[in-house]
Amino acid sequence: MSRFLNSKYCELEAYTPGEQPTDMKYIKLNTNESPYPPSQSVLDAVNSEAVSILNLYSDPTCKSLKAAIADLFSKRPENVFVSNGSDDILNFSFMAFCESAKRKVRFPEISYGFYSVYAELHGVEYTAVPLNDDFSINVKDYCHNDATVVIANPNAPTGLALMLDEVETIVKANPDQLVLIDEAYVDFGGESACGLTEKYDNLLVVGTFSKSRSLAGARLGYAIANKDIIADLEKIKYSTNPYNINRLTLLAGEAAVRDNKYYMDNCKRIIETREYTQKELVRLGFYVTDSKANFIFAKSDDIGGEELYTKLRARGILVRHFTKEKIKDFNRITVGTREQMQALLDAIREILEEKKNENS
Repeated sequence: MSRFLNSKYCELEAYTPGEQPTDMKYIKLNTNESPYPPSQSVLDAVNSEAVSILNLYSDPTCKSLKAAIADLFSKRPENVFVSNGSDDILNFSFMAFCESAKRKVRFPEISYGFYSVYAELHGVEYTAVPLNDDFSINVKDYCHNDATVVIANPNAPTGLALMLDEVETIVKANPDQLVLIDEAYVDFGGESACGLTEKYDNLLVVGTFSKSRSLAGARLGYAIANKDIIADLEKIKYSTNPYNINRLTLLAGEAAVRDNKYYMDNCKRIIETREYTQKELVRLGFYVTDSKANFIFAKSDDIGGEELYTKLRARGILVRHFTKEKIKDFNRITVGTREQMQALLDAIREILEEKKNENS
């Protein structure tokens, strides 16, 4: 680091994104992207005449995109916020709704790694709550808190999901605290809490176009809440970067909303492939969680998590391995196409066979 860095950031441990190597062609099952391309209308939109006016700023109000999202979720535009990926919204939320002196933040110990990063970045005291032994969230741990509550549902990297009534229990038990439900993976088997935002003024639901809508590279996220919470987020956005969604992403987002059936059909395909792969992994002796996301969380007693990750990588297959003590034996495996998952399974069979021969 340079001698000019603000001293309060010297000890900050930055988020580590999934690797994006270019040394060879990989089957990428490590960053939870969709294996399916954007719809044709999205491709048409970004190749439209809008390209010729990139010399002009994009619409900072995102009026058309907000209207489309509001219609999709049966909300009003004033209940919708959009930004440069859901990470942007999470960052704004930690800035807006957490204070080091007054309002702490509470989230699961094993969850999306950015939560602790944002807390540390903004100097917010946080509690990382341990999960149950089976990696599930104990609802009681998040009731009657003196802190903002942040929960990914389904959770990452475990893939486990709370039921909608469990989410409502948490929201209802914290009337004076904001509850943020991060629904990045909800379209793969979870239950969205968007409908509860009409009933509770302390609920903020955050979503993304990166996973189920094949726009990870476009960077687009959205949030749904009562109009006052949305106004707070708008204040932070307009105080940092009001033009944070470019013209092409605005058009791509609108087109993706119009093509909702295409994307929901893809989600069904991913769910089917996930179920197939989980069953095959169990046949190979793996333990897998009951994932409701577009990834599988799995471990084997026959090979360590890091060793399996390394040997798969050598075969041109990327999965995500975490070094936290409680989950170091697991790997998170993005659900790709059926062909990609078959290649993964074939490679795992080879690796396990080699391991068996080494130990015999």
